[in-house]
Amino acid sequence: MTKQIPEGVSREKIWDIGTRLFHWALVICVVAAWGLGKFGPNIMTLHFYFGYAVIALLVFRILWGLVGPAPVRFVNFIYGPGKTLKYAATLKDRKPSYWPGHNPIGALSVFAILAILIAQVSTGLFADPDDYINVGPLADMVSSGTNRTATRLHNQMSTVILLLVLLHVAAILFYKRFKGENLVTPMITGWKLVRKDRS
Repeated sequence: MTKQIPEGVSREKIWDIGTRLFHWALVICVVAAWGLGKFGPNIMTLHFYFGYAVIALLVFRILWGLVGPAPVRFVNFIYGPGKTLKYAATLKDRKPSYWPGHNPIGALSVFAILAILIAQVSTGLFADPDDYINVGPLADMVSSGTNRTATRLHNQMSTVILLLVLLHVAAILFYKRFKGENLVTPMITGWKLVRKDRS
């Protein structure tokens, strides 16, 4: 039996195939790189490969954020403080927002995750842990002091990435359990329930 769509809401194709493949590929690569970085093996070859994959995915997402479909273009989900605070005030309401794309809080999450991942892969390229094995490919282009700083930041930011991922998962569970809004299925199928009134 098909679930009835509420009044004032329509089912629309929001997430294109490129965005969906990017999302799930990024999940796999970040989790793999993080796990390999934390738990080994000691030779970080696979960690590097997954890191390179993350770089490629980030380049794609930045380009897609400029020229991709409307819902994924950065210009369409940069919200001011007023709109963000107004949306945040609705989080206490036990009902779906049916937001057409990234809502203002979700948009902040997107930008935070992209920023920290860009910083993480950048420091990884210049890191040199002094083991003469796991050296970033650009480490010889900077001073040893910069190598040490990059290595330290790379290690520290892995904790920030873990916290952002946990916060992201917690938000998905919050929307599902408290607000009755499924955010996972649309990122698989591309189809999302959105409100017709976009004002």
